[in-house]
This record gives sequence, C-alpha cells and structure tokens, in this order.
Amino acid sequence: MTFEDLFRAGKKFIEFLEESDETYKNKMKEILDNIKIENKIKQSIESINKSINILAFAEAWCPDCQINLPAVYILTTLNENIKLSIVSRDGNEEFLSRYKVNGKPKIPTFIIMDDEFNEMGSFIEIPGILKDIISRGNQPEIIVAKRKYKKGEYCKDTLLDILKIIGH
Repeated sequence: MTFEDLFRAGKKFIEFLEESDETYKNKMKEILDNIKIENKIKQSIESINKSINILAFAEAWCPDCQINLPAVYILTTLNENIKLSIVSRDGNEEFLSRYKVNGKPKIPTFIIMDDEFNEMGSFIEIPGILKDIISRGNQPEIIVAKRKYKKGEYCKDTLLDILKIIGH
C-alpha cells in the first residue's frame, strides 16, 4: 500500500467529523468556527494553482488533531485544488515510521503531496512556532502558548507551516 492508496481510502473531513464522538466533534466545530485568517494568508491559499493532496494520520480523541484538522480543512474550503484525506494512525503505524518524534508516531501527521502523490513535506503534531517556544524552555511562556494553542489561536501558524511546504 502507498500514500496514494491510503489517501484514496481515507475520509473527508466532514465524514470524519460526523463519525466522531460528540465531545470531539464539538471541539473540532468550535475550533473551526473560531479560526481567523488574515487576508494575506487567505489570498496565498486561494492563489495556489496546482493540485495538492494532504494525507492526515489522525484520531478524533487527540487534542492536537482536534485543533489542526479544522485548520487544514480550511485550506480545502478556500481552494478546490487542495484535497484532504484522513486515515487512522492505528493500523497505519508503518507508514509513520519516517515521521516519528522521539521514537513515537505523533498525530496529527500531515503528508503534503503533489498531484502525483510525490511527497513535498510533512507537518507533525504542532506548528513550528509552538515547537520553538517549547524548545526555549521558558515555563511561563510555554504555559501561555499552550493555553492559546488549545483555544485554536495558532491555527494560522499551522496554515503558514503547510503553505511553506507547498511553496506559497
């Protein structure tokens, strides 16, 4: 099985959302409803004129998935050239072996691919800006950043990380 096979077998975001436990569904809807996208980012997304396939390894119970899946779904609503397909981490761990962090497969893991399913890059678990804050080790800064992240305030950074991979 290939990433393309997994992509074709995966679920669309709305299907994933509707099949999720009510608590997780509500959290994802809340994040989705509160995502604010600056015009510059929106224009960058809308200007992508090539097919992009994003394969997400995710679980509805995962807080990072509840935050980042809605953000990535926004890409697909703003540009029909961008497609998102979601598969479970469970049962697909072998596909995540190259993307492990500290020896563990992390979710969400987004594999960003071109129209022929050639990998362009990956986004793992949290946006780079949050990884940077955590790596600096300043506990008060980390606490504040994590609170903001859990409210969805870093969704634009998830989008920026993916746009960078796409080359936009």
